[in-house]
Amino acid sequence: MTNQRLQQQIAFVIEIDRLKTVLRQTQLMDGSRRENSAEHSWHLAMMTLALADYAPAGVDMQQALHQVLIHDLVEIDAGDTFCYDAQAHLDKAEREQRAADRIFGLLPQADSDRLRQIWEEFEAQSTPTARFAAALDRIQPLLHNWQTGGGTWKQHGICRAQVLRRMAPVETGAPELWPFVLGVIEDCVNAGCLRP
Repeated sequence: MTNQRLQQQIAFVIEIDRLKTVLRQTQLMDGSRRENSAEHSWHLAMMTLALADYAPAGVDMQQALHQVLIHDLVEIDAGDTFCYDAQAHLDKAEREQRAADRIFGLLPQADSDRLRQIWEEFEAQSTPTARFAAALDRIQPLLHNWQTGGGTWKQHGICRAQVLRRMAPVETGAPELWPFVLGVIEDCVNAGCLRP
Protein backbone atom coordinates (compact mmCIF):
# COMPACT_ATOMS: atom_id res chain seq x y z
CA MET A 1 0.00 0.00 0.00
CA THR A 2 1.47 3.33 -1.00
CA ASN A 3 1.45 6.25 1.38
CA GLN A 4 -0.71 8.28 -1.03
CA ARG A 5 -3.28 5.47 -1.26
CA LEU A 6 -3.49 5.24 2.52
CA GLN A 7 -3.90 9.01 2.78
CA GLN A 8 -6.81 8.90 0.33
CA GLN A 9 -8.46 6.02 2.18
CA ILE A 10 -8.11 7.81 5.53
CA ALA A 11 -9.54 11.00 4.01
CA PHE A 12 -12.56 8.98 2.86
CA VAL A 13 -12.98 7.40 6.32
CA ILE A 14 -12.87 10.84 7.93
CA GLU A 15 -15.35 12.25 5.39
CA ILE A 16 -17.95 9.52 5.88
CA ASP A 17 -18.15 10.37 9.58
CA ARG A 18 -20.33 13.25 8.39
CA LEU A 19 -23.13 10.73 7.70
CA LYS A 20 -23.74 10.78 11.46
CA THR A 21 -24.93 14.39 11.13
CA VAL A 22 -27.56 13.72 8.45
CA LEU A 23 -30.94 13.52 10.15
CA ARG A 24 -33.75 11.44 8.71
CA GLN A 25 -37.47 11.99 9.27
CA THR A 26 -37.69 8.61 11.02
CA GLN A 27 -37.83 8.71 14.81
CA LEU A 28 -35.94 6.23 16.94
CA MET A 29 -38.22 3.43 18.11
CA ASP A 30 -38.36 4.97 21.59
CA GLY A 31 -39.59 8.22 20.00
CA SER A 32 -36.85 10.25 21.72
CA ARG A 33 -35.31 11.84 18.63
CA ARG A 34 -34.80 11.53 14.89
CA GLU A 35 -32.50 8.84 13.56
CA ASN A 36 -29.38 9.80 11.62
CA SER A 37 -28.38 8.15 8.36
CA ALA A 38 -25.38 6.35 9.86
CA GLU A 39 -27.64 4.76 12.49
CA HIS A 40 -30.04 3.77 9.72
CA SER A 41 -27.24 2.06 7.76
CA TRP A 42 -26.02 0.20 10.86
CA HIS A 43 -29.57 -0.91 11.63
CA LEU A 44 -29.98 -2.19 8.07
CA ALA A 45 -26.73 -4.14 8.34
CA MET A 46 -28.01 -5.81 11.49
CA MET A 47 -31.37 -6.50 9.81
CA THR A 48 -29.52 -8.10 6.90
CA LEU A 49 -27.84 -10.50 9.32
CA ALA A 50 -30.96 -11.13 11.40
CA LEU A 51 -33.29 -11.68 8.43
CA ALA A 52 -30.86 -13.56 6.17
CA ASP A 53 -33.12 -16.64 6.24
CA TYR A 54 -35.73 -14.66 4.27
CA ALA A 55 -33.40 -13.76 1.40
CA PRO A 56 -34.57 -15.23 -1.93
CA ALA A 57 -32.37 -17.57 -3.94
CA GLY A 58 -29.47 -15.84 -5.63
CA VAL A 59 -28.87 -13.22 -2.91
CA ASP A 60 -25.22 -12.67 -2.02
CA MET A 61 -25.41 -11.78 1.68
CA GLN A 62 -21.94 -10.22 1.82
CA GLN A 63 -22.81 -7.98 -1.13
CA ALA A 64 -26.14 -7.10 0.53
CA LEU A 65 -24.25 -6.05 3.67
CA HIS A 66 -21.96 -3.88 1.57
CA GLN A 67 -24.94 -2.28 -0.16
CA VAL A 68 -26.84 -1.38 3.01
CA LEU A 69 -23.70 0.12 4.55
CA ILE A 70 -22.84 2.15 1.43
CA HIS A 71 -26.25 3.06 -0.01
CA ASP A 72 -26.76 6.32 1.91
CA LEU A 73 -23.22 7.73 1.86
CA VAL A 74 -24.36 10.15 -0.84
CA GLU A 75 -26.63 11.79 1.75
CA ILE A 76 -23.53 13.49 3.15
CA ASP A 77 -23.91 15.96 0.26
CA ALA A 78 -27.42 15.29 -1.06
CA GLY A 79 -29.18 15.12 2.31
CA ASP A 80 -31.87 12.63 3.20
CA THR A 81 -34.87 12.92 0.89
CA PHE A 82 -38.10 12.09 2.72
CA CYS A 83 -39.67 9.22 0.83
CA TYR A 84 -43.12 10.85 0.68
CA ASP A 85 -41.87 14.27 -0.52
CA ALA A 86 -42.64 14.20 -4.26
CA GLN A 87 -41.11 17.64 -4.90
CA ALA A 88 -37.77 16.71 -3.31
CA HIS A 89 -37.61 13.56 -5.44
CA LEU A 90 -37.61 15.56 -8.69
CA ASP A 91 -33.87 16.26 -8.48
CA LYS A 92 -32.86 13.52 -6.03
CA ALA A 93 -31.07 11.34 -8.61
CA GLU A 94 -29.05 14.29 -9.91
CA ARG A 95 -28.08 15.42 -6.39
CA GLU A 96 -27.06 11.90 -5.44
CA GLN A 97 -25.00 11.35 -8.62
CA ARG A 98 -23.02 14.53 -7.93
CA ALA A 99 -22.52 13.41 -4.33
CA ALA A 100 -21.36 9.96 -5.44
CA ASP A 101 -18.85 11.55 -7.82
CA ARG A 102 -17.33 13.61 -5.02
CA ILE A 103 -17.49 11.15 -2.12
CA PHE A 104 -16.35 8.00 -3.91
CA GLY A 105 -13.86 10.17 -5.81
CA LEU A 106 -11.95 10.73 -2.57
CA LEU A 107 -10.71 7.15 -2.80
CA PRO A 108 -7.98 5.72 -5.03
CA GLN A 109 -9.48 4.78 -8.41
CA ALA A 110 -9.78 1.02 -7.83
CA ASP A 111 -11.49 1.51 -4.44
CA SER A 112 -13.69 4.26 -5.85
CA ASP A 113 -14.80 2.06 -8.74
CA ARG A 114 -15.55 -0.88 -6.41
CA LEU A 115 -17.67 1.12 -3.95
CA ARG A 116 -19.39 3.07 -6.72
CA GLN A 117 -20.38 -0.21 -8.41
CA ILE A 118 -21.89 -1.48 -5.14
CA TRP A 119 -23.86 1.76 -4.75
CA GLU A 120 -25.03 1.73 -8.39
CA GLU A 121 -26.18 -1.88 -8.14
CA PHE A 122 -28.27 -0.98 -5.07
CA GLU A 123 -29.74 2.06 -6.80
CA ALA A 124 -30.65 0.12 -9.95
CA GLN A 125 -32.13 -2.80 -7.99
CA SER A 126 -31.12 -4.94 -10.94
CA THR A 127 -30.04 -8.04 -9.00
CA PRO A 128 -31.73 -10.27 -6.40
CA THR A 129 -29.17 -8.97 -3.89
CA ALA A 130 -30.00 -5.32 -4.55
CA ARG A 131 -33.74 -6.02 -4.44
CA PHE A 132 -33.36 -7.77 -1.07
CA ALA A 133 -31.25 -4.91 0.33
CA ALA A 134 -33.78 -2.37 -0.97
CA ALA A 135 -36.64 -4.35 0.58
CA LEU A 136 -34.95 -4.17 3.98
CA ASP A 137 -34.39 -0.45 3.42
CA ARG A 138 -38.17 -0.09 3.04
CA ILE A 139 -39.03 -2.31 6.02
CA GLN A 140 -36.76 -0.51 8.50
CA PRO A 141 -38.73 2.78 8.66
CA LEU A 142 -41.99 0.79 8.59
CA LEU A 143 -40.87 -0.83 11.84
CA HIS A 144 -40.00 2.57 13.30
CA ASN A 145 -43.42 4.01 12.43
CA TRP A 146 -45.13 0.91 13.79
CA GLN A 147 -43.21 1.11 17.07
CA THR A 148 -43.79 4.86 17.51
CA GLY A 149 -47.55 4.69 17.02
CA GLY A 150 -47.46 6.21 13.57
CA GLY A 151 -44.41 8.47 13.98
CA THR A 152 -43.72 10.33 10.75
CA TRP A 153 -46.87 8.94 9.11
CA LYS A 154 -48.98 10.93 11.57
CA GLN A 155 -46.70 13.94 11.42
CA HIS A 156 -47.03 14.14 7.61
CA GLY A 157 -50.59 12.82 7.19
CA ILE A 158 -49.53 9.68 5.31
CA CYS A 159 -52.24 7.16 4.33
CA ARG A 160 -52.34 3.40 3.79
CA ALA A 161 -52.14 3.65 -0.03
CA GLN A 162 -48.94 5.72 0.17
CA VAL A 163 -47.31 3.20 2.50
CA LEU A 164 -48.38 0.29 0.29
CA ARG A 165 -46.77 1.98 -2.74
CA ARG A 166 -43.61 2.63 -0.75
CA MET A 167 -43.47 -0.97 0.47
CA ALA A 168 -44.14 -2.55 -2.96
CA PRO A 169 -40.47 -3.51 -3.57
CA VAL A 170 -40.66 -5.86 -0.58
CA GLU A 171 -43.06 -8.13 -2.48
CA THR A 172 -40.35 -9.04 -5.01
CA GLY A 173 -37.20 -8.28 -3.00
CA ALA A 174 -38.14 -10.28 0.09
CA PRO A 175 -41.39 -12.12 -0.77
CA GLU A 176 -41.41 -14.15 2.44
CA LEU A 177 -41.54 -10.89 4.42
CA TRP A 178 -44.39 -9.40 2.36
CA PRO A 179 -47.22 -10.95 4.46
CA PHE A 180 -45.59 -9.55 7.60
CA VAL A 181 -45.41 -6.07 6.02
CA LEU A 182 -49.08 -6.22 5.01
CA GLY A 183 -49.99 -7.31 8.53
CA VAL A 184 -48.10 -4.39 10.10
CA ILE A 185 -49.81 -1.93 7.77
CA GLU A 186 -53.27 -3.29 8.60
CA ASP A 187 -52.49 -3.30 12.34
CA CYS A 188 -51.42 0.33 12.08
CA VAL A 189 -54.59 1.31 10.21
CA ASN A 190 -56.75 -0.53 12.76
CA ALA A 191 -54.89 1.12 15.66
CA GLY A 192 -55.33 4.59 14.16
CA CYS A 193 -51.58 5.00 13.56
CA LEU A 194 -52.03 5.24 9.79
CA ARG A 195 -54.82 6.89 7.82
CA PRO A 196 -56.97 4.40 5.88
